[in-house]
Amino acid sequence: MSREMTDAEVSALIDRCLLEMVRVNTIPLRDKIDIKQELFNSFRRLDVLTDFLDDEEVTEIMVNGSGNIFVERAGRIHKTDKFFSSEEKLYAVVQQIVADCNRRINDADPVVDARLKDGSRVNIVIPPISLDGPIITIRKFPKDIITMDRLVKLGSITPSAVKVLDALVKARYNIFISGGTGSGKTTFLNALSDLIPKDERIITIEDSAELQIQGIANLVRMEARNANVEGKNSISIRDLIKTSLRMRPDRIIVGEVRDQAAIDMLTAMTTGHDGSLSTGHANSAKDMISRLETMVLMGLDIPLLAVRKQIVSAVDIIVHLGRIKDKSRKVLSISEVVGMKDGDVILNTLFEYVHPEKNEGRVKGVLRKVNDLININKLSMTGMLELYEEAWNEN
Repeated sequence: MSREMTDAEVSALIDRCLLEMVRVNTIPLRDKIDIKQELFNSFRRLDVLTDFLDDEEVTEIMVNGSGNIFVERAGRIHKTDKFFSSEEKLYAVVQQIVADCNRRINDADPVVDARLKDGSRVNIVIPPISLDGPIITIRKFPKDIITMDRLVKLGSITPSAVKVLDALVKARYNIFISGGTGSGKTTFLNALSDLIPKDERIITIEDSAELQIQGIANLVRMEARNANVEGKNSISIRDLIKTSLRMRPDRIIVGEVRDQAAIDMLTAMTTGHDGSLSTGHANSAKDMISRLETMVLMGLDIPLLAVRKQIVSAVDIIVHLGRIKDKSRKVLSISEVVGMKDGDVILNTLFEYVHPEKNEGRVKGVLRKVNDLININKLSMTGMLELYEEAWNEN
């Protein structure tokens, strides 16, 4: 007990204890295996949550105190028969999660965003904020990276829309991905980033590192840091965006903009860092514009018209995602920010998801082309106009 035991040593110790138990009581082999796994998960993993984390069909895990655990499968939530043996055990799991990603949680800081070693996103709330014990919400990400090809097979986007986005990404259009909670924004951002040329220098900035960008050799990953016990030494998304501008990035990818950091993100997009990507919560592409306006005004006291001009100058494309009635995730629209008219931001819809019809429990619709791109300057300057026209004219 005076040193840290390895997983193999813990496993061997459990085996020896079970052997002693077998000498006294007859235990079937199947039960012995289950007991060993439960004990090991309790000591070295996340106790009863481990089975759900290993289950690839589970996309979300929700713990409402020690006695209630829910999971999401195929977009639907189910109550499980699992539970923690005590609230103390649940607290131990909470502390293990936050310690593994160098965060902290206590009565003074009862809310924390963290991540698991596999990249899964975790939100934890403890008393006195939560009234029924610790609350854990885990958003799992697929073990296999989801690419655009995979999204096409899942029916989330059409091949022609992917080819159009491919041309826009290569032509360095600034793209925002909008959508509600659970609409797949981070997954889509990962897939979209796979279209970036592999010889570029990319800097990613996140509250909690979730992006899994592959194939980029010159990749710099940065993560925000919360304040310490004294309330000092925090590093915000805004701080990281400002720092990234001095690191010679070709593109900046911000996992999610949710506050005054929108000011710095828009500034980066208009100061020589074309091709940058980010996400934000919104109910539509138009609503994403309003959300950006609000976030900028949270940090700057300037006229709304000036804010809108900044957004029009910075953002080129908004890809809006959503969940439809059958719980599947779809690209609902791809819109172009074309300018202003009478003080309002004008959007040009390139693709729109239409004609939903129920078909054996599934909603059958199509992401159809609506209008051609208006601002083709970046396509022309980067030599990607022909690639775009080929993609747009494809059936």
